[in-house]
Amino acid sequence: MYPDNSQVQSQNTAMNASVKLYLDLMKQCLTNSIYGKYEEQPYDVQARVDGRDHPPTAHTMIGMKRLDNLQFCIEDVIANGIPGDLIETGVWRGGATIFMRALLKAYGVNDRTVWVADSFKGLPAPNLDKYPQDAVFIHYQPPHLQVSVPEVQANFAAYGLLDAQVRFLEGWFCDTLPTAPIEHLAVLRLDGDLYESTMDVLRSLYPKLSVGGYVIVDDYGAIEACRQAVHDFRDAEHVTDKLHLIDWTGVYWQRSR
Repeated sequence: MYPDNSQVQSQNTAMNASVKLYLDLMKQCLTNSIYGKYEEQPYDVQARVDGRDHPPTAHTMIGMKRLDNLQFCIEDVIANGIPGDLIETGVWRGGATIFMRALLKAYGVNDRTVWVADSFKGLPAPNLDKYPQDAVFIHYQPPHLQVSVPEVQANFAAYGLLDAQVRFLEGWFCDTLPTAPIEHLAVLRLDGDLYESTMDVLRSLYPKLSVGGYVIVDDYGAIEACRQAVHDFRDAEHVTDKLHLIDWTGVYWQRSR
């Protein structure tokens, strides 16, 4: 005996509610919003939503709005069958990539890989001869940005999400991305701060982005050098797809051709 349509619909509704609950809880945990009031430093709820603070114990600093945007982009490529893997370039403690893996897990997607790309030792020294736009970073090497591969792997494991669908690319983007064994991408998320890093990522990976896939740039509003790299690349490659604002710093666009 098979369930009738009303039973199937009820089961689907329950499953959708469970997925939403799981993903909402993941966002609360990854931003540490769930325990924010217990942090040693003063906790500002709106700053955590907007991704304007540097949380001492959270696994991401991108805030709720940018996590919501990441969820929208991934759910859209899944729903519309846009081929390709997911990647973040510049991962800090791994929070955004952990959320990528959680989304694939929640929707039972087994044929996409989450790529975790970072130097895992902080920002590169600016190459001012080639990229004078990065002069602002000459003395900017905060130690809290240096998070090792084992630390990020441990963060994945804490959520039960470290498995064969997660792959790490350790090293400077100029060295790792041109030869990375990635065939197609559906979501490309950049968080590399520098002009050089942003340009390295776009030059190496944008050609692998499927039509209908998304580019997300975390530092567009906050860092002028990153913003300039985005515009220089788009101009050079004649990319005219509309830039959409996420919050005070993040932007994204969907590749149309």
